[in-house]
This record gives sequence, C-alpha cells and structure tokens, in this order.
Amino acid sequence: MHRSVQLMWDDYLAHQSQLSQFPTDAPPAWYFCDNETDANECAQLVVSGTKRATSPSLWSFEASGEALPRIGDLNIVTDWNGKAVCIIRTTNVQIFPLNEVTEAHARIEGEGDGSLDWWHKAHWDYYHHELQGTGYEPRADMPVVFQEFECIFPAGAV
Repeated sequence: MHRSVQLMWDDYLAHQSQLSQFPTDAPPAWYFCDNETDANECAQLVVSGTKRATSPSLWSFEASGEALPRIGDLNIVTDWNGKAVCIIRTTNVQIFPLNEVTEAHARIEGEGDGSLDWWHKAHWDYYHHELQGTGYEPRADMPVVFQEFECIFPAGAV
C-alpha cells in the first residue's frame, strides 16, 4: 500500500466529528481500468464529479473471491501507481446483464464521450482483459455490477 493511502485516510478521519464509527485502518484502495492512462484519467474524472459509477463483471468478483460492493462502503481511489487521489462512498449497487446497460448508465460512468456506443466498445475490450484466465468469456448477457458512488474526500473535490 502506497503511504499516501493511509495519509489520506488519516486526514479524512481528522475531519470527522464521530471517529468511533470509522476504523483506523484505511479502507480498500484501488484504481480503475487496466492501464495507466485510463486509470489516472478516471481518478481525475471522479474528483471532478464526472465519473460517478463503475461496472466490472460479476464474474470477475466470483473468479477473484472479492466481496461485492455494498451501499455505504468506502474506498480510496488511487492513480495507477497506487497514490491516493480521493475517497468514495458507494451509493447504489445493481447487478444486471451487460446488454441492459443504458445511455443513462454510460453517462453516469462519465468516460469517453458519455455515449452508450463509446461505453460498449471500451467495456467490451475491458471485459476481455478483466476475464482473461478466469475461465469466463464476455457475453452480451453476462452480469455486470453497476456500482454508483460519490466522491466524499477531499472536501470540495467535486
């Protein structure tokens, strides 16, 4: 874990009035995407308030044994190198087939030109990479985990 992750968490805690409700250890920290350029761009889109959702495949969670996001979860978004950029709180989680992603979902994700066409092209490539070596192959009806979130720290980031 990059030192900045714990430093950001400590700074966040210092701004909270009811510390007893928060653990002292930082929440999970991760970056978006599968390459440096997109990971760094997405982190900045979160800070600006443009990117308010992500949509990995359910199968990637199953293959890795990673827990699904839940409403209220806190996460630290990092850049590609693991440096903390912001803290997000999950506000909604839905699981539905890839072919049911709508233009509204694409806009909330905030990447590219915001269109559903752009979203499908970019995510189709991403899902191929994400599922590589898992025994799963992307399909039009595969389940995706649509996680909506809000950027809560640093204050005024949005």
